Amino acid sequence: MCAKIKTLITATGKYVPEVVIKNSDFLNHNFVEKDGSAVTRQMTDVVNKFQAITDIEERRYALPTQNASELAYLAAKDAIESANEDKELLDYIIVAHNFGDIKEGENRTDMVPTLASRVKYKLGIVNPNCVAYDLPFGCPGWLQGIIQADYFIKSGDAKKVLVIGSETLSRVVDPHDKDSMIYADGAGAAILTAKESDEDEGIISHKTQTHTLEQAWFLRMEGSSKIDYQKPEELYLKMDGRKVYEYGLTHVPLVMQMAVEKAGISFSQIKKVFVHQANGKMDEAILKRFSKLYQQDVSPEGIMPMSIAHLGNSSVATIPTLLDMVLKNEIPNQEVKTGDYVLFASVGAGMNINALVYRF
Repeated sequence: MCAKIKTLITATGKYVPEVVIKNSDFLNHNFVEKDGSAVTRQMTDVVNKFQAITDIEERRYALPTQNASELAYLAAKDAIESANEDKELLDYIIVAHNFGDIKEGENRTDMVPTLASRVKYKLGIVNPNCVAYDLPFGCPGWLQGIIQADYFIKSGDAKKVLVIGSETLSRVVDPHDKDSMIYADGAGAAILTAKESDEDEGIISHKTQTHTLEQAWFLRMEGSSKIDYQKPEELYLKMDGRKVYEYGLTHVPLVMQMAVEKAGISFSQIKKVFVHQANGKMDEAILKRFSKLYQQDVSPEGIMPMSIAHLGNSSVATIPTLLDMVLKNEIPNQEVKTGDYVLFASVGAGMNINALVYRF
């Protein structure tokens, strides 16, 4: 019997921006409600309620001189160097993002050339057979890039793929919208490598869904909530928070279950769940709903590592950043061992959901 081609994660990397923005830094913000009316509550109450709902205490912003492609390059460089990978052997570079490069103080996106081409240029890769392209898929973009890499590898089209998630959300948020406190900047990366093996290892299964009939505009681009701040040429990231929350709780656990069933494993075999760091309370509720699908009222302690309290929601960068932190023992009491089954899941604009089962 011939060994099958498996897709393995052979390197991870990240870039966590230097600028720390604490919740207290928003106390002087002039927030308005979504209808443009003034927020009447005390700002301390607004900030405290925000932290209670999301678990976010602080987040990271890129330096004024940095943009998304620079963060992507730094995460890629970290991945390549941490595992001593040969960059010239990369067959693909996939960069997941949603807004391209945006300069500090501006609101205009720049995506030509692609961010992936910019990363390849910054890495100094000579090989023309290394194909670089971008993937806009909402917050699940990095995980979808991993899924695409798996298809490339198992089809025989690639042996090594670099997948990066990078975003500077701080530059597309409305400063007068309370939701701006959720978002952050950052980048994470992973290198996927083909391996001939009879072992049950690497990417085992995955599942993706897109819901649009009623859900397509839950996340969208609009003008400022503050009427006298609106500018025709500027659009900001807007979210129907309650609808996104309900959508996540309704659909994400089911997609997670589909991936697990495709993998042919049991709930008890899952040792870690890496969920997109969108909202701490929402992620906890998703895990609880997922556990109940297997008649488990209580999720295993420590099964879901979290980074959102200190890094915020950096969209496509949250899962790869969190994965790198766990694999490099940077989160207390969290580790992944050889043989562990791990479940990845993400949800975001589109509305898109994906889940993937991986065995280390």
